[in-house]
Amino acid sequence: MAKGKKLLGLILSITLCASLLAACGGKAEDSSSAGTSGTQAEANINKDGFPIVNDSITLSVMGPDVGVAKWSEMAFFKEMEKKTGIKLEFKNAPNDSFETKRNLVLASGDYPDFFFGYQFKSADEVNYGGQGVLLPLEDLIDQYAPNIKKILDENPDVRKSITTPDGHIYTLPKIDLNAVWYMGPMWYNGEFLKALGYDKVPQTTDELYTYLKRVKTEDPNGNGQADEIPLTSVKLNDGIRMWLMGSFGLGYEDIYADKDGKVHYAYIEPAYKDYLSYMNKLWKEDLLDHETFSQTDEQKGSKGKNNQVGLFQSYYAYFMTGATEPSDKDPMYQPVSSSIEGTPVVAKHPGLAKGAFAITNANKHPEATIRWIDYLYSTEGAEMLSYGPEGMLWDYANKDTHEKKWNETPDGKDREEYRGSLTPDYGIVVPGVANNDVKNGFISDFDKWIDEENKEKLLPFARVPFPSVYLSESDQQTVSATRSDLNTFVEQMEAKFITGQEPLENFDKYMETAKKMGAEKMVGIYQAAYDTWKQN
Repeated sequence: MAKGKKLLGLILSITLCASLLAACGGKAEDSSSAGTSGTQAEANINKDGFPIVNDSITLSVMGPDVGVAKWSEMAFFKEMEKKTGIKLEFKNAPNDSFETKRNLVLASGDYPDFFFGYQFKSADEVNYGGQGVLLPLEDLIDQYAPNIKKILDENPDVRKSITTPDGHIYTLPKIDLNAVWYMGPMWYNGEFLKALGYDKVPQTTDELYTYLKRVKTEDPNGNGQADEIPLTSVKLNDGIRMWLMGSFGLGYEDIYADKDGKVHYAYIEPAYKDYLSYMNKLWKEDLLDHETFSQTDEQKGSKGKNNQVGLFQSYYAYFMTGATEPSDKDPMYQPVSSSIEGTPVVAKHPGLAKGAFAITNANKHPEATIRWIDYLYSTEGAEMLSYGPEGMLWDYANKDTHEKKWNETPDGKDREEYRGSLTPDYGIVVPGVANNDVKNGFISDFDKWIDEENKEKLLPFARVPFPSVYLSESDQQTVSATRSDLNTFVEQMEAKFITGQEPLENFDKYMETAKKMGAEKMVGIYQAAYDTWKQN
């Protein structure tokens, strides 16, 4: 149970949302009329140090409740109140219905002072920022948020990615510039590699084919039965599609930009046929699990626990194998090259999750609010947000180097569940920063091994496939409608091509249909947005 909850937190912490929320009207006000800029605000606010305000103020905040503890009872918020002099009134809604509740609030015009811990979609930022519901933050950042300003000055791609086409910053992201994985990696069964005499993982598509063939025919689990499954998946949506398409030069399993700045939709590229041909070969020779397009995650997992699978995707290998502890016995997959020049390519995480914080035009103290959130972009603030206040779940082993150590949890509680009762940074995306100083002391030997695997096998080939761009409302509607129909068609045809229900001789006909459905028009929209992003 604890492992599952940890995985949920890991996955959600790096989730990037791209779909469109229905636009709901709100009470628009001129953003210049919001707040108390001027002598009154300047007299009460301290531009550095703590407390933030000399006379206590109260702000309302809306955010998603994952059900572990009430925000009003969390030690993080209590400590922030003592530190800053800012009291908070909490307007939470359950996480599974938060999007609906948030939209109702935005439609009502009765806004909280700020939103915390849920991603505004790019279209929301353009919509509600343009209406004046969300305040522009760039001037506040320049004057009152030195931690955020330093990050944006040092990382211009981050600044570009949170600046809307009208030149404003309306929301703040979660930033983790050390993030590597766009999706969880693939892993080799270490026992199989050892049994088959491998001292390094396959490097090319031909070598990968040979490995999968040997798994099928040489009984590497040693049970005397031909029950091995070389490669398994759930509809290829678990990441296998992305990793294998990279072997044929396709930068991501959807929209990506190449090194020359040209935008592509992977499923209408000529190299996509090479990918399909390779996967069809694996299917025909029973090297790709024939239940791939019909099984559930649970069914896939049971095969891993039975020690049947040679290559698989999972966030960590031990989640798939059923081991109780992480280890380095199952090596990370290294993306394999093909005969296509420049392969493999690897999609790298862009290092930020947008839309995790916003100030509304109801806020009469935006200067104090931006100072409050700016603390979470410092190492000390990020430590408290990640783990709760010092002295509870953790203590400093060396404060100068930010090395930390775990404390015993009360009554033997599970550490992750206890952490979720101290801080809202559990199962949702929160604003702030993650870096090695924040994690110092909590980096296990397994974490260090993962870092080494990343450096050796992924980072040499990795690049961010496409930046986080903004689309106009009309372009977003066009893209959303096009993608809805197009992705369904593409996935259906992928399964048919791979399983042989549709001969690859019909690939050109498939391409024509995809283009008629709007694939090229969608690429044009993203090309324009990408060009604007570059010039921003």
